[in-house]
Parts: sequence; C-alpha cells; structure tokens
Amino acid sequence: MSVSEPAQGPAGAPPPLPSPRRRLLILAICCMSLLIVSLDNTVLNVALPSMRSELGASVAGMQWTIDAYTLVLASLLILAGSTADRIGRRKVFKAGLVLFTLGSVLCSLAPNLESLVAFRMVQAVGGSMLNPVAMSIITNTFTAPRERARAIGAWGGVVGISMAAGPVVGGLLVQTVGWRSIFWINVPVGLVALVLTWRFIPESRAPKPRRPDPVGQLLVMALLGSVTYAIIEAPSEGAGVLPFAGIAVLALAGVLTYEPRHPEPLIDLRFFRSAPFSGATVIAISSFAALSGFLFLNTLYLQDVRGLSPLDAGLYMLPMAALTFVCAPLSGRLVGSRGPRLPLIVAGVSMAACGLLFAAFEAETTTALLFTGYVLFGLGFGMVNAPITNTAVSGMPRSQAGVAAAVASTSRQTGATLGVAVIGSVLAAGTGAVGHTESFVEASRPAWWIITGCGLSVLFVGLATSGRWARGTARRTAERLEWARVRVPADSRTS
Repeated sequence: MSVSEPAQGPAGAPPPLPSPRRRLLILAICCMSLLIVSLDNTVLNVALPSMRSELGASVAGMQWTIDAYTLVLASLLILAGSTADRIGRRKVFKAGLVLFTLGSVLCSLAPNLESLVAFRMVQAVGGSMLNPVAMSIITNTFTAPRERARAIGAWGGVVGISMAAGPVVGGLLVQTVGWRSIFWINVPVGLVALVLTWRFIPESRAPKPRRPDPVGQLLVMALLGSVTYAIIEAPSEGAGVLPFAGIAVLALAGVLTYEPRHPEPLIDLRFFRSAPFSGATVIAISSFAALSGFLFLNTLYLQDVRGLSPLDAGLYMLPMAALTFVCAPLSGRLVGSRGPRLPLIVAGVSMAACGLLFAAFEAETTTALLFTGYVLFGLGFGMVNAPITNTAVSGMPRSQAGVAAAVASTSRQTGATLGVAVIGSVLAAGTGAVGHTESFVEASRPAWWIITGCGLSVLFVGLATSGRWARGTARRTAERLEWARVRVPADSRTS
C-alpha cells in the first residue's frame, strides 16, 4: 500500500488515525501552507509604498491589491471547505498549492496595477483551498481535545513566524531586489509542500458530504464584493456607491431567507446557535480587521512619514511580530488546559490598549510609545488566534469539520478585508497629503479609535461567549446537528 493511502477500517468506519510521528508530519505540512499565505500578506504590506510608486497607484489602488485577495479568499473559503469534505481533502489541498504557486509567479510578472490585482485574485482562489482544508485535515488527524488545541496552537505560531519574518524578509527583498521578488519566495515553499502532501498526507472525506449550493455562493460573493467596493470607493465616488450598498442589503436578505430553506446550505445558520461559535466569528472579524488596519497604517507611516527604508520599517515592527510568535503557541496551551477565556481577555485588553495609545496619546510621535503599542498589539494578536480556531471547530461533528473551519477562516478574511477597506478609506478621506507628519497623525486618529473598538469587541464578546451558559449552547447545537445528520438518511430510506 502506498504511504499516501490511509489504511481502511471496517466497513462504514473511518480509517485508523496515523501514528504520532505521522500526525506531526501532517501538521508540519499543513503549517507550510499557512506560512506561504500568511507570509505573502505581511511581506506585501511592507512593499506597498514601493509598489505604489512604480505602478502610480492611489491609496485606493493599494487597498485593492490587498482586498482583491482577501475578498476572493473570503468568498470561496466555505465552498472550498465543503468541496474538500465531498471530493477529498488532500485532492483540494494539492490543487490549492498549485494555483497559489502559479498566482505568485504571475504576480511577480504583473506589468500594471490592474494585472497585479487580477493575479492576486488567482492567488486567492488557490489560497481558499489551503487554510480551511488544512485545518480540516488537522481536526480529523488530532481528535483528542487537548492534543487538538496544542496542534492549533502550533498552527497559530506559524502566523507569528510569518509576522516576524515577513516585514524583515519583505523589506530586505524590496530594498535589494525590488517588490516583485516578494512573490518569488512562495514558489519553492509551495512546490515542497506539494511534493510532501502527495507523499505523506492521507486522503479523507466526510462520511456524508454536503451538496453544492450555487445560489448561496453567489449571494455571499455579492454581499462581500458590494460591501468592500462601497467602502473603498466611498471617499472618491460619494453617493455613487449607493447602488452597491443596496446590492449588499439585498444579498444579506437573500442569505438570511434562502439559506435556512436549503437542505444543505453553503452557510449553515444553525452553527450560530452555538454562542462560542458565534462569538468566535465576531472575534475573528474584529481581530483581523484590527490587524490589517494596524499593518496598513504603520507601513504607510513608517515609510512615507518617517522616511524609513522598507528594511528599516520591517525591523521597526519586529517587537509586534516577536510577541505574536511567542504568544501564539502559549495561547494554544492555555486553551488546551484552561479554555479560551483567559487568552481572549488578554487579547482584548492588549489590542484595545494599543489602539488607545495611538488614538489618544499620539504614540507615533514618540518612539518609546510607538514600540509599546507594537508590543501590546503583538501580545493581543498572538493570544487571539488559537481561541478562534479551537472554539469554531470544538463541539462540532467531525463530518462538519471542513465547513466549520471554513466559516472561521472566512470570518478572518472578511475582517481583514473590512479592516483595510474601512481604515484605508478613513485615512484617504482625512488627508490629501499623507507625507506630512501632522496631517497623517491627525487623519489616522479615527482609524486608531476603530482599532480600539475592535479590541474591546474581542474582550467583551470573549467574556460573553466563553462561560458555562455558552458551553451549554455549543453542546446543544452539536447534538442537534448530529441528530439531523443521522435523521436525514433514515428519512430518505423510509420515503
């Protein structure tokens, strides 16, 4: 039997779990996919001023280089998760690695802004097949709650690695070779991950995979796309974005009315009866909106206002990245031993305190306060990722692991999209001379208050959805989902 083929158990039973050594190898391979996706985002932020200069782009154009990626990613994550549950997780994972690597090559060759945005969308199609599918593979490989929490903590630590390495690697590449080289680093990692996936990761599927829901998919794409366009283009188009706002409202109404009637909807709204799951969704949106806004603001400030080189700007953000790297695995251990409540409290307080330093005390203008804010944000973001993922998948039936993980990943990317869209638009509306220190600091003040609000959202939603009552709603939701899964085949046999 090939090493990539799982041993088969009794008829109707899932295959036996891989050995401990094989499980760690599978975790490492899945983490490689997260590394290239996360590294791509952090490296890109450092390169934004250089890209803007060469391509002649506006602030809105820079927003689209980020949001075109996260928007497509958020729109397709749930579809990728359910498709992987249906046709095979390894198969979809390999396709994602191929597309992401190809998209990276195309981005490095983009002749103009429009081409770059289009190729970023190709990257996103591949990326949508990586993170949620990898998380589903991990969830089905590490079945013990404590072991799963630690695996997710290691997974979250990769985000820290990417944040620590991304600004420095990106700054070095941009300064010495040019911004196009930031996409080259994805190619060897993607190819190695592809070979290792083919060789070592066993194929797995859900016992009862979900059927496609094309109407739901179109509604989600219309909702996210119209909201993002309206926010980014509002400063320049004004009332011209109102039709897109109307499309967003209609699409949301369509999701809320159509999806509950579909026998196997793209977004199973019953998941949200679980308070921890709903809380994880809100926390993911809030924390990743804060992260994307934080990176967007600081990249422009450090290079355009302080006049730092790309490498120096990356080195300035190392305190934030280092704390994220250290705290992510620690958060995973805390979630495994004590639950998500303490990490969420630390995350919410730290992120809100960081936003407050910049919003109320102009931390940009004092190097000591600037670095204090970076440390606080790194601590908060490092603590928040493991509770999001663990809460989203814990208590859900294993047959729904791909969809549950995809909803959590969609929430992250939706938050990242909204963070860049909202904060970039606030900044663009507040100043016409970004290069002037006082103008930038004053224009960014409302954006920092938004980041403060995101931190408070993490804190209070985390407190409300991590107690005994919330755990009871998660248990009852899982029981209903499992009962519905068993009942449907029984009803179909008797009809």
